[in-house]
Amino acid sequence: MFAMGPGGQQRPGVLRLRDGLPWREVDGAIVVLDLETNSYFSVNQTGARLWPNLHAGATLEELIGVLAEAEQLTPERARADVEAFVGNLRADALLAP
Repeated sequence: MFAMGPGGQQRPGVLRLRDGLPWREVDGAIVVLDLETNSYFSVNQTGARLWPNLHAGATLEELIGVLAEAEQLTPERARADVEAFVGNLRADALLAP
């Protein structure tokens, strides 16, 4: 997966939310409506910390750093949590291909 970085350079390994997913932050959580499947999703406060980064596009390592710092987690614990979260987003087809 590639995304454009500064100067139009491609950034390998960038994860990004699929286009066309309306979402809102509500009481620290994220509420998402997938209009393609008419499915509703709720992302807890921990996932909500990562959501803006996924909206903009971020690598797995960047997400791990964000979560480790925000939640004061060890890098190993943050990696496990981020990988599980990203796995759920992939399973629900919420990430861009």
